Order: sequence, then structure tokens, then C-alpha cells
Amino acid sequence: MNPYILAILLFGLGLGTTITFASSHWLLAWMGLEMNTLAIIPLMAQHHHPRAVEATTKYFLTQAAAAATLLFASVTNAWLTGQWEIQQITHPLPSTMITLALALKIGLAPLHAWLPEVLQGLDLTTGLILSTWQKLAPFALILQLQPSNSTLLIILGLTSTLIGGWGGLNQTQLRKILAYSSIAHLGWMILILQFSPSITLLTLLTYLIMTFSTFLVFKLNKSTNINTLATSWAKAPALTALTPLILLSLGGLPPLTGFMPKWLILQELTKQGLTPTATLAALSALLSLYFYLRLSYAMTLTISPNNLTGLTPWRLPSTQLTYPLATSTAMTICLLPLTPAISALLIS
Repeated sequence: MNPYILAILLFGLGLGTTITFASSHWLLAWMGLEMNTLAIIPLMAQHHHPRAVEATTKYFLTQAAAAATLLFASVTNAWLTGQWEIQQITHPLPSTMITLALALKIGLAPLHAWLPEVLQGLDLTTGLILSTWQKLAPFALILQLQPSNSTLLIILGLTSTLIGGWGGLNQTQLRKILAYSSIAHLGWMILILQFSPSITLLTLLTYLIMTFSTFLVFKLNKSTNINTLATSWAKAPALTALTPLILLSLGGLPPLTGFMPKWLILQELTKQGLTPTATLAALSALLSLYFYLRLSYAMTLTISPNNLTGLTPWRLPSTQLTYPLATSTAMTICLLPLTPAISALLIS
């Protein structure tokens, strides 16, 4: 892609998200979301491949449906209450419609079916943008809406954690596994949203760091399914040794960074008297942990059949930029001891 066009599209992505962040009026927020969608579509379809075009079409249709529902709900709210302010959603009908529209935009279960299919059709770089940056604008709106629909948010959160764990069990394609991982993590965030927005932000931050690391590892190894992971030790032995730690951090095992948000969420849910919800969420984390363990096993404990020439790539200098990966990997593995400091920063 022409670098000037790429720069304009990335600028459009950034601008769309910033407009939604800064807006207090529903029309402006809707406009930011639309800019975001339109800026990522050429990035998704840049490889002229039937699968990429199919993924782009599916993404466009779901996002357009979500945006239309959002616009309809905000107009309905203005008609019922005379208010266009984002934080003035008082009527239950537009409030529920907006929550569901934003859930469709970020891919919360049961409105998740488009996400694995779309992610599977994209290359890893665009997939990374879709799994991280594209979640920020709708999430900012959900955060501003929050205390209105408590039962709906808990149902969406629990369904997402369960489907995110269940759906990834039978997958062999890494991008689909990462899509289900994304659904499960978003479920955890939505679950705690109304009780502690600061913990939601902490969970979002750790999710972004861990997903960034995972996508970069797969990109460095040029891996798109479980079978190709087995050859990664010949390309980058040191990184292959560290990758299980990144994957288990995504799964939420102590003493890795990913344990921190899950620990705080379960603690907060128990404080709020929602012990059954906390138990279900913790059990759903076991489902996710199974497929992360499966990836770790395939990557480090199996050796693929190899010839002599296949053993040499690690001797060659890598042409890919590894500083971002090194930084995000260190953060993915080592941030748990800083939990009190991070919590104090976010809560204050």
C-alpha cells in the first residue's frame, strides 16, 4: 500500500477514536465510530484475496448495523427526553438499545459471531488493530453509559466469558483462538464495569499489552495455525521459550501479569455479593486456560520433523522490529508485583 494512503488511513483511525473519546453529544460519538470503521476497511481489504474481501464485507455489514442501531437509539432518546448528552440516557429503552449496539460493535457474546470469522480473514497486523485499537472507542461509550443496565451487563459479561472459553477449545487457527480470547477478556471487563470502572480500565490495559505481545510473536514466526507453531523454535529459540509465559499470562495464571485483573475482579464481585457470578467466571477462565496450554504445548514441547537446512534460520539476523515485542513481553510477564501501585494510580 502507498505510504501516503496508509498514513491517511491511520490518521483517520486515530481521529475517529479521539472524536468519540472527546464527545459528549451522541451525533459526534456516532461520527467518530463511523470514521473508525471507514478508515480500517481499506486496511482490511488491502490483500486482494477472496477471504480478506469476505472478512471486510462481514465487518462492514455488522458495524453498519450497530451504528444504525446506535443512531436510532440516540434519536429515540432525544425524542423521549429531549437530551443528546451521552451521560443523560435515563430512559430504559434507548439505554438497552445503545448497550446492545455497542456490544455488537466490540463483539460481546451473544453478538460475537462476526468476530472470529472476520479476524480469520485478515493478516496479523490488521488483526492486531481490530483486536486492540478498534475496541477503545465503543468501550469509552459503554464506560460513560454504565450504571443504567446492571442485569444486562452481567448477562453479556457472563455469556462472553463462557462462549469465549468454549468457542476456542476446538480451534486450530490462531486468529480464531485470539478472537475467542478477545471475547472472553471483554466479558470480564463488562462483568465488573458497573461496580468498579477503574478495575475495568486496568483489565483493558493489561488485555491490550498481552494481546499486542501475542500477535507480535505470531507475526515474527509467521504462524497462522497450531501446526506452524511447532517450527518456531528453529526461527527464534529464546522467544519460543518465553512465549508459553505470554500465553499463560493471557490465561490468567499467577505469578504473571494476566492474573492481576482476574484476581481484582473476582475479589470485587465477591464483595458485591455476587459469589455465583464470580464462580462461573472463574470456571470459564479454566476453559480459556486449556487452549492457551494447548498452544504452549504445541510450541515448546513438540518438535516438528526437520531437515538440516530447516534448523538454521535462527542464525540469520531478523529483519523485523523486535523492540516493541521485547517491551510488551516484559510487561506481559512481570507486572504482577506492581499491582498495589497500579491500583492506587487508577483508583486515585
